Amino acid sequence: MNMQNLMQQAQRMQRDMQKKKEEIDKTLFTGKSEMVEVVFNGKKEMVSIKIKDGITGDDLELLEDMIVLASKDAISKVDKEIEEKMGSLGGLGGLL
Repeated sequence: MNMQNLMQQAQRMQRDMQKKKEEIDKTLFTGKSEMVEVVFNGKKEMVSIKIKDGITGDDLELLEDMIVLASKDAISKVDKEIEEKMGSLGGLGGLL
């Protein structure tokens, strides 16, 4: 394979990776726990949070834990999607 073909192949891979990354960035991922639902985008930015009705002051510590659990759930979904879509590119996803 000559150098020009190699460069063209690398550029195609880079375009494919960028396209997949843009898809993931636009995707919304929902994380849930008993009392909380959070939504993150593919950039791992929280987009929204919904808290179940009926939370009282006594439930505050539990609510804090539920927010953390729901956030971890959503972020793990983002990570899984990145691995599924970008993993096929030979681990080059970190180049973007």
